Amino acid sequence: MIDLKNDNLLINKEVNKNLKNILKRKVFSNGYIFYGPEGIGKKQTAINFIKEIFNQYSFNSNIEKKIIDNNHPDFLLIEPTYFLKGNIINRSETESSKNKKETIRVEQIRNIKTFLAQKSIESRKKIVLIVDADLLNEAASNCLLKTLEEPTNGLFILLTSRLSSLLDTIISRCQLIRFKSFSYKQLEIFIRNNSDLSILKNKEELNLEDLINSANGSPGKILNNIKMWNELPYDIKDNLGLQLSDNLEILKISKTISEELSIDQQVFLVNLMQIKYWKKTKNKNIIKKLENLKINLNGFIQPRLAWEVALLKIAIEDL
Repeated sequence: MIDLKNDNLLINKEVNKNLKNILKRKVFSNGYIFYGPEGIGKKQTAINFIKEIFNQYSFNSNIEKKIIDNNHPDFLLIEPTYFLKGNIINRSETESSKNKKETIRVEQIRNIKTFLAQKSIESRKKIVLIVDADLLNEAASNCLLKTLEEPTNGLFILLTSRLSSLLDTIISRCQLIRFKSFSYKQLEIFIRNNSDLSILKNKEELNLEDLINSANGSPGKILNNIKMWNELPYDIKDNLGLQLSDNLEILKISKTISEELSIDQQVFLVNLMQIKYWKKTKNKNIIKKLENLKINLNGFIQPRLAWEVALLKIAIEDL
């Protein structure tokens, strides 16, 4: 097992400098969009930013906890929701949301108007944090646009890893704060400082280079990938380098993967396979087939069928 020493993330120094200048000037935009790769610290940075804004009006040592718990009278958290047994469930309410189709609904955005209409209690500004704003459905996006256009004492912070999925009109009404990916060298230093990598020595199925490349410049993702690697069953790890030629073996491993792994773990596995196949074959067609597999898994196509089709096609390509 790869042991994690702590979960401290790298700091986007340029972003922090920008936000400190905003706080110093005390001149705030109506809305901000924090955008960049997943797992790069956007939400934690937003929480710290909100805390500092609130502290300008009334210092309270419990402010951060209130924000995290969504229990501050002048703060509203909007996050993706999904249906479970006829009920709308917030993502943070249960771990089972990982394999559900999530969205931000128009009813949630309408609640913002009610929230902003109420008088501030501890701060001059009321702040709305929208997590994964790219999951706004069409009605919710249009409703948010109207809310942004109306002058209020509210301040909006939208978090997204897919800026292009937001309406251009929403983007134009917000100040963009870009979170850049970290370099290979930064991630290498980070992971060496935060993990016990002795397990990687003389292991063909995973090495430090693969681990870093699978993170796409995100320290949060690399920690999450280590966690998922630790949770993978040994028989799946051992088959990472499998020469896909036996159809019965392909059907067997497809069944094992789809039954034993969550969708997140399956996508992580596909990312590792892409890295390894590219090293071994430099075959773009195989990489595209694996990319289509990821799309199908994220699109809630039946996982076992998705794996069977993809691996059988790759077996033909890899002859």
